[in-house]
Amino acid sequence: MNSSATSKSMTSKSAKQPGDEANDAEKAVGAIQISGSKVKINVDGNNPRTLGSTNKAFQLGFITQLINMSSKGPEADEDAASCAIAIINSIDPQNELEAMLGAQMVAVHNASMTMARRLAHVDTLQQQDSAERALNKLTRTYAMQLQALSKYRSGGKQQVIVKHVHVNEGGQAIVGNVETGGLGETKR
Repeated sequence: MNSSATSKSMTSKSAKQPGDEANDAEKAVGAIQISGSKVKINVDGNNPRTLGSTNKAFQLGFITQLINMSSKGPEADEDAASCAIAIINSIDPQNELEAMLGAQMVAVHNASMTMARRLAHVDTLQQQDSAERALNKLTRTYAMQLQALSKYRSGGKQQVIVKHVHVNEGGQAIVGNVETGGLGETKR
């Protein structure tokens, strides 16, 4: 199933020709094609849930945001946008909120890689300090986003699994699943 959207602020950097192997591979994973101001979205017919949603309006608007986020300058970067979509789909978003968090994670990751590159090529101590601080903040943010995704998916519940238990002579142990009520019940 193919959908089309317009990205007014972008123009195409390179258009792939039909039959091109890379183009065929992109169609298989549900990627995009950019031609001028037109964006063609190829959604896998076997999996209509693209980017955590079956809502076409969300998909089109969100992909336009991803194109703008992924591109450097006024030209759309088809490869970068397709990469962003593939990364978001790799976390298997279950809804629109997870997809949006995934997009933020992609943006932070891309900014982290930019700062890592800058840190590797600094000329002055001031540039080094600036790039190092930015890289540190970005990588910490990414770790917090990953933790937020995990917490969101688990409903905020934590699970502790004890693998080895040693009971000394005269000691007692409980074997089985033990659940606690947290803070306990409040009696009135």
